[in-house]
Amino acid sequence: MSSTSTAAGASASTRSYHANPTWKSKKEAQQVDYPSKEAFQSVMDRIERLPGLVSPNEIDRLRSQLASVAEGNAFLLQTGDCAELFDYCNPEQIQAKLKLSLLMSLILIWGARKPVVRIGRIAGQYAKPRSKPTEIITKVDPATGETSKHEIISFRGDNINAFSPEPASGRIPDPERLLQAYFHSAATLNHIRSELASGLADLHAPRQWSFQHVQSSALQAEFESVVDSLTDALDFMKTIGADPSTFASSSVLNSVDYFISHEGLSLAYEEALTRLVRKPTTANPHAARNVHPSDVPDIKDDFERYDLSAHTIWLGDRTRQLDGAHVDFFSSIRNPVGIKVGPSMKPEELIQILDVLNPDVAIPASASSGRASGWSTPSGASNVVYGKEKGRVMVIIRLGAGKVASHLPPLLEAIAASNHKDSIILLCDPMHGNTQTSPYPPASSDPNAQPLKTRSFGDIISEILSFLQIISSDFPTLHLGGVHLELTGDKDVTECFGGSMRLEPKDLERGYKSHCDPRLNFEQSLDVAFLLSHYFRNQRLVGKARGGARTEEEIQKQQAIIASGSGDELLAELICGITNRPQSS
Repeated sequence: MSSTSTAAGASASTRSYHANPTWKSKKEAQQVDYPSKEAFQSVMDRIERLPGLVSPNEIDRLRSQLASVAEGNAFLLQTGDCAELFDYCNPEQIQAKLKLSLLMSLILIWGARKPVVRIGRIAGQYAKPRSKPTEIITKVDPATGETSKHEIISFRGDNINAFSPEPASGRIPDPERLLQAYFHSAATLNHIRSELASGLADLHAPRQWSFQHVQSSALQAEFESVVDSLTDALDFMKTIGADPSTFASSSVLNSVDYFISHEGLSLAYEEALTRLVRKPTTANPHAARNVHPSDVPDIKDDFERYDLSAHTIWLGDRTRQLDGAHVDFFSSIRNPVGIKVGPSMKPEELIQILDVLNPDVAIPASASSGRASGWSTPSGASNVVYGKEKGRVMVIIRLGAGKVASHLPPLLEAIAASNHKDSIILLCDPMHGNTQTSPYPPASSDPNAQPLKTRSFGDIISEILSFLQIISSDFPTLHLGGVHLELTGDKDVTECFGGSMRLEPKDLERGYKSHCDPRLNFEQSLDVAFLLSHYFRNQRLVGKARGGARTEEEIQKQQAIIASGSGDELLAELICGITNRPQSS
């Protein structure tokens, strides 16, 4: 192909993040039917005048860190509740989630020897997509004891309506709840920032982090080993004068970045918190203060849109229509974005969506060094190349343990063959595809009590390990960028069975607190972190020492465990290995 035709092709496939989005003219999935459009618009006008919850600079910092994840130089840990409630906005629960994320990331860093980018499903995860607009509940007449069925509006999340079915009027969508969502998000984020600024993440005092929930003596010993090694390393750094904390008020050793995210369901809410930022130029390298799009009648190409409701938002499996409003909105913002990929996603559809969300953009030639593919140079612009922005899109794959073997390879084949292969971040979401109904009916006498939704820890681990196995065996140009987990730091939660606690389905009702989907509890979350840390440690040590390499027999045994879906058996084997292995590396 001639250079002229190459340049033409680059121009034809190139689009900028459009400052004049057209999402309002497209069909919006999961729309909420508010009784009063005037009241809804009044709330949106009020939110539009409020400050953003995050800043464009913070979003740009996340973009930079996610580029490292896309290159394989960092690992992404995205964790939090399936759906937040306003009641979760209290110091104890916020701190519990934050501490758990810090503990997990410390364990992962120690095994993988990579930085961990932490993103919470917090400070805005109040919306809940539903497959049906209504649900059926059973009521009991207190006088006669007779039961009757009633159809009411489905619970859509605390920012839409009330969880309680009584009174039924509480299920009527109320736009004032979106305003409450803003302020609860602001309060949650403020507490997160104050805790981190106060030294919650100080690696000089890791023993102050709570590990009391853990019942497994082997896992406790493993964490103690990590802490002992870390403390020893920090003491050495301090002795030789290399500890930044001895001469700087803030360093990577006593503070961390923690970013927030949620599913972007209500586009009106997201638009109300979207601001325009003027692109930096050579003459003016500092971006202008952000303004709302409604304040700029003629939006020019020198503005970029930042959604300041969160550092990153994601598209759900129910809102990823290629010609829909959500994909259009997501393509218009500079935030990094995620897309949930379930079993119904076709490989060609995924690539089409990626083409929209991460178009070819002009990037300075200096920033393209080290990349051998996917770039093209327009004629007359030797200092500019066109290509994909690294880390712009997180592909969050949620298939279920039983479908990974059949559904994941075609998706990875399509990605590996596309020009997105070295720019996207592959995340494994082992939660959403593994939801099941507990075989034990609830013991409650409440006629509205439903069978408990739960997840098997074995399925969760099997999906993660199958994901890793398929990538390492068949797709050497790709890598697992991170995991996306639903979990809680709250005490005494029993919503998923299995793990080192050996919870059984009959134990679930003892501490079932979720109003949405089942979450990993504190100890199960650390189980996942130790398993991943152990896996990455082995990968890191391969070739360095004979003990780091696995025998063919060990590989076949792990593959058999994965095939059987017995993640608990693999966990038991890991705990045994942790207990017996020499403490090194």
